[in-house]
Amino acid sequence: MPSPGQGPQFTPATDKRGRVSRYRVELPHAGIVETGRGHFEATEYAERRLGWKGRLRDVEDRVLGTSMSSARLEGERLSKKVALAIFSSDALSSTAYATQEIILILLIAGTATLTYSLPIALAIVALLGIVIVSYSQLIKAYPAGGGAYTVAHENLGQWPGLVAGGALLIDYTLTVAVSIAAAVEAIVSAVPSMHGLAVPLAIGLVLVIALGNLRGIKESGTIFSIPTYGFVVLLSMTIVVGMVEVFLSDSPNILATGEPKRIPEHTENVLLWFLILRAFSAGCAALTGVEAISNGVSAFKKPEWVNAIKTMAAMGFLLAFLFLGTTLLARHFGVVYEHGDRETVMSQVGEEVFGRNLVYYLLQGFTAGILFLAANTAYNGFPLLAAILARDGYLPRLFHQRGNRLVFSYGIIALTGFAILLLVAFNATTTRLIPLYALGVFLTFTIAQVAMVKRWRTRRTQGWKRSAVINGFGGVVTGAVFVIILVTKFQQGGWMVVILIPVITFWLYRIGAFYKRLRRSLNVAPEAVLDMKPSGRGMIPVVVPVEEINLATVMTLGAACERSRDVTAVHVMVDPDTPSTVEQRWSQQFPGIPLVVIDSPYRTVADPIASYVNDRLRQPPHEVTLMVPLLEVRHWYQRPLVNQSLKRLTQLLKRRRQVNIVYLPFSPGSPGRKKDAKPPV
Repeated sequence: MPSPGQGPQFTPATDKRGRVSRYRVELPHAGIVETGRGHFEATEYAERRLGWKGRLRDVEDRVLGTSMSSARLEGERLSKKVALAIFSSDALSSTAYATQEIILILLIAGTATLTYSLPIALAIVALLGIVIVSYSQLIKAYPAGGGAYTVAHENLGQWPGLVAGGALLIDYTLTVAVSIAAAVEAIVSAVPSMHGLAVPLAIGLVLVIALGNLRGIKESGTIFSIPTYGFVVLLSMTIVVGMVEVFLSDSPNILATGEPKRIPEHTENVLLWFLILRAFSAGCAALTGVEAISNGVSAFKKPEWVNAIKTMAAMGFLLAFLFLGTTLLARHFGVVYEHGDRETVMSQVGEEVFGRNLVYYLLQGFTAGILFLAANTAYNGFPLLAAILARDGYLPRLFHQRGNRLVFSYGIIALTGFAILLLVAFNATTTRLIPLYALGVFLTFTIAQVAMVKRWRTRRTQGWKRSAVINGFGGVVTGAVFVIILVTKFQQGGWMVVILIPVITFWLYRIGAFYKRLRRSLNVAPEAVLDMKPSGRGMIPVVVPVEEINLATVMTLGAACERSRDVTAVHVMVDPDTPSTVEQRWSQQFPGIPLVVIDSPYRTVADPIASYVNDRLRQPPHEVTLMVPLLEVRHWYQRPLVNQSLKRLTQLLKRRRQVNIVYLPFSPGSPGRKKDAKPPV
């Protein structure tokens, strides 16, 4: 067999018994290869790389990695160890600022209130246990992932689902901003001279983590495991060593509240119960990120839901130990933290235990590292949630497209942009961002639990009463916490989230309404038989790209049949998660028009069609007419919702003199097509 690049490649195909039944012949660097009658498969060479744009794509490959076939998607699943590092980094890293936020609030009334930090931490850990038990049931019931949005949309309806989805999108964005801001503060605590570079440093860290995620799951998971496990080991060692030092000291009572390091400059007279509730709501930031595992169950290795529940249990145990241990030591050592302080609580605890030596700097380094990587939880959750919303028609369809590295690239880019805006607007300061945090999380916790109760009561499967009680209790508790957070954080910035959640929910609804109207106006019944036959006078073959069978496709095919005697429809299958029904319906609905199906394992639509057109140009009469259905919209802001796959196709072929591109515009709800059309913009 010839080596690659020296002749045709013969790939054997076997039958069910493992015997070679046929060979696939692939020419060197062929864009598409024939796999059967009317069936083709796009290769990695389908993408044309000419001119300066081609050179840019080559640079992109060097930075992000080359395109990966969809066949490797299963191989990109996560083991429990890697998944714990990826999905738990947000929750585990919250120990770096959750205790700090509790102390910050309690000091409003003076140092005497620091004694309440431990009871507050215990209440938060109890809440953590309730959430984990409740969400374990959700994971088992929804092994495909999707979390609060999916369960709410399915059981409570459209609006509760969109509220949960909008709240989660906000929370994921805040996760990146808060985590990166806290990472920068950890760095500044160890190197105070870098304080003036906080915002540029934060932006740089966001860009680095975005780049890591654009490279793909496996590579980022391996890199992200090191800081996560390093932080867990070093903080655990700090807690154990600190407790041993206390037990061997002259004051061995670890539960005693230590003498404060300094007296706060300003104190206020506030109601004690309201102060405790405020501190509790601030400390609930420790639970942010817990829901990430339920949103990403599909990323686990099989059995997905079993591995996801085990990972969530391990995360809960580690988080409880680290959070309680840090709070206990900070309380015993009398650690104080006020607005404007540059040294974090974690830094003060580490200095008390080890002094400013190598171990201290390692602790600070790994703290900054896990806070930096905590943003990765959002980078796994936000793009996946955006893809699910796009699949359901509530976001532009491009958010459901996987990029070269099998990740949802547009979701990653959008999250990066929003997070940078927050960091710039709030000067990369954790205490300014925290009041916006956790409100959306507990809203989604509550909606998800109520939806699960509705599911159990409707389906009444075995053990449904016990499950309904667990989720019902979880919903009551998380709902009460949501109200506490709303009341205590409203004036400090929570009002922004209160406004944003309805705005984003309505925005998602409007996009969904647009797609719903579009589907209704373009609908073609599956049982309809359209006996079209090419009957035009022209001899130049006409190629019609078909994304799905709808009224715009029918109108374009009708115009093509009037124009030429040789009409071929081309359909590209790109999404391995959502099999296309076009091929199944075609032979019954369009018996007179041949359909060419191209499997595109590298998920490009335009390039395989361009390769097919180029192959047709090699045959007489060496000309091709490309007739493209073009959906017209009423408003400019609706343009990103349609025609996205057409832009690159027209760019690839518009300079070919042998290719005549004809656009057939279709306005949904109009009586028919127009004569003139412009390329998609």
